[in-house]
Amino acid sequence: MMYERLAGSRGEVSAGWLHSRHTFSFGHFHDPKWMGFGPLRVINEDIVAPGGGFPPHRHANMEILSVVLSGALAHKDNTGGEGVLRPGEVQWMSAGHGVEHSEFNGAKDAPVHFLQIWIQPDRLNAQPAYEQRAFDPAAREGRWQTLAAPDGADGGLPLRQQAWLRAVRLAPGQSVDVVLDPARKYWLHVATGDIAYDSRALTAGDALGFADEAGTHRLEGRGAEPADLLFFDLPA
Repeated sequence: MMYERLAGSRGEVSAGWLHSRHTFSFGHFHDPKWMGFGPLRVINEDIVAPGGGFPPHRHANMEILSVVLSGALAHKDNTGGEGVLRPGEVQWMSAGHGVEHSEFNGAKDAPVHFLQIWIQPDRLNAQPAYEQRAFDPAAREGRWQTLAAPDGADGGLPLRQQAWLRAVRLAPGQSVDVVLDPARKYWLHVATGDIAYDSRALTAGDALGFADEAGTHRLEGRGAEPADLLFFDLPA
C-alpha cells in the first residue's frame, strides 16, 4: 500500500519567530490518522528567525536527527554535546534515559531552515549520546548516501533502531532507483526541489509511505534546481 502525504496537508504552526510544518501529530497539532509511520514518529520542517529558538527542554527514549537545509542551527545539551549545524551536516542525539537540550538559530542575520526527525528506539533507557557529522554533498549526487543506520552501519550516524536514513540529490533529468521489500516499511520525503516517483509528480515537502510493497521504482529530478530527498528504510 502507498500512502500520500502532500506538503499542504501537514499541520502548521506559526509563532512569530517560528514557522513549522508537521508531517505527523506533534504538539498542538493532532491528527489520529497521522501519528507516525512505524518507528518514524516526527518529521517537522522548521524555519526559525534570527534570535529565535527552542529553550532547554527534556526528551527521553527517542532518536533525534536534525538536517539543516539552510542557515545555522546551534545545539547544546546537558551531557556536554554542543555544536553549530550547517547544510551538509547531520546531528544525532539519542535521548536515552533522559537529556535536556536547546536548539537556537546560530546566525544573527538569516533564518535557519531545518528538518527535525524523531525515531523511536529499539532499546529503552540507554545512556544518552550525541554526535554531529559533516557528509559530503557530492557523494549523494545521483546516488544514495547513508546518513544514519543501526549502530553506525554503512558509515552513518549510529541509530539505536533497525532503521536507515539515506539521502540523494538529483539534478534535473537525473534518476535513481529505490527497491522495496514487503517485509519493511519506507518513507520518502522531498526536502527540496521537484521530482517524479515513477510518473507521480512530487514537490518540496511532499512525502510517500510504503507498506507491504515490492519492486523497483524510479525517482527522477524535475524542474530547474536539484532536488534533495530523504528515504527512511524502517522495520515493519
